[in-house]
Amino acid sequence: MEEAAGERSNLAGVRHILLVLSGKGGVGKSTIATELALSLRHSGKKVGILDVDLCGPSIPRMFRAQDNDVHQCDSGWVPVFVDQDKSISLMSIGFLLEKPDDAVVWRGPKKNALIKQFVADVAWGDLDFLIVDTPPGTSDEHISTVEALRPYKPLGAILVTTPQAVSVGDVRRELTFCKKTGLRVLGIVENMSGFICPHCSECTNIFSKGGGEELAKHAGVPFLGCVPLDPQLSQSLEEGRDFIQEFPKSSAFPALAHITQQILDGMLQRSS
Repeated sequence: MEEAAGERSNLAGVRHILLVLSGKGGVGKSTIATELALSLRHSGKKVGILDVDLCGPSIPRMFRAQDNDVHQCDSGWVPVFVDQDKSISLMSIGFLLEKPDDAVVWRGPKKNALIKQFVADVAWGDLDFLIVDTPPGTSDEHISTVEALRPYKPLGAILVTTPQAVSVGDVRRELTFCKKTGLRVLGIVENMSGFICPHCSECTNIFSKGGGEELAKHAGVPFLGCVPLDPQLSQSLEEGRDFIQEFPKSSAFPALAHITQQILDGMLQRSS
C-alpha cells in the first residue's frame, strides 16, 4: 500500500500520458518524442519525457542535457530540467551511467525493476503531458511500461514507422501488441517520408512513400502525418537545439506542428 501511495503521489499531477512505440529500430521514435515535446511546450504545455530505452538512451543528448545528474528529493528522483522555466523535464538511464559509453548489459528482471522505479519514484510535479519514449519491439520493457502505467490510464500510443514495407510490417506487430494490452492507438506517424530539396523544393521519395498511411487505413486508426527527411531537423537533434523555434520555415515544421495539433484536438474531444 505504501508503494502504491508513492506512485499516486508522483504521477498525481500528470494529466496525460503518451507512449511513442514502434516495432522497428531506427525509425525515429526519439526524434518524434523530442519534437512533440518541444511543439507542446510552444503551445503552452508543461511536458516530461520518460526515456525507457535502457540500452540506447538518446533523449539526454537530443536536449543537450547529457552532462546533468539526477538528484534525490523527499519523494524520489528529481527529473532533469531542460530550461529555467522547467517547461520540459527528462528522466533517462543516460543520466545514471558513470560514463556515457557504458553499455547496459542487463537481463529482463533488472530492466523491468528500473522501469517500475522510473514510474514510481520520479517526482514529475505538475505536467500537462508525460511522453514515454520506448525501445523497439514488443518485449519485456514494453510490457513492464504498460503494466506500470495502466493504473494512471495512459491517453494512448503514437506509432512511428518509415515508409518501406519492412518497417511497416514490424509496426503492424506493434498494433497487435497495443490491441492485446488494451492500449489505445492515437495514430501512426510516417517518418523519413521523402526528402524535399532545399534548393528546388522537389520531393524525392528515398524510402518509398505511403506505407504508414496505408497501414493506418487498413488498421482503422488515425494517420497523423508524414515527416520528411530534413537536414535542419537532424542538425538540431545532434546539437540539442530547439528545432520548432529555430526552423519554422523548414520542410518538417508544418508536419510536426500538424501532428501536435491533432494530439491536442483529440485530447480536447475526449475531455469534452
